[in-house]
Amino acid sequence: METKEEKKPEEKKGFFKKLKESVDDREEQMMLLSTFVRLGILIWSGGILTLAYVKLPPAFNIPEQKLDPTFIASVFTGVLATFGIQTARKNGDGTFRANNSGSVSVSDMERLIAVASQTAPAQTIRIEQAPLTFTTRDDKGEPPVKPTL
Repeated sequence: METKEEKKPEEKKGFFKKLKESVDDREEQMMLLSTFVRLGILIWSGGILTLAYVKLPPAFNIPEQKLDPTFIASVFTGVLATFGIQTARKNGDGTFRANNSGSVSVSDMERLIAVASQTAPAQTIRIEQAPLTFTTRDDKGEPPVKPTL
């Protein structure tokens, strides 16, 4: 006896379906998706910044765009920062240095946490006058502040 095996045509899988099958954990799926979104924004803002500073050849017949690249540059550096990349500033002597003004290093943060945990691991509230009541009404049952119309 021969049995015929019917082959179902494979359905085409989209990006999200492939992502769902390759990564089981929902949190990992969202993390991977957010990385792709950030990469897309990085490529888009990098392209716009490039077009703001590069003059295209006249053969393309694209008119020169006059735009202020400040917003796009801030989006670009913000997305770079989410990947842990810092911008550099040019010194007067032509060298570059990282833009670390106002940032706290890891060792500084660890030292601050250690000092804070030794000095104030818990908060103590001491009340020296009794009896103490917390209420929103006074002795007559009225609110402390009477609203005026």
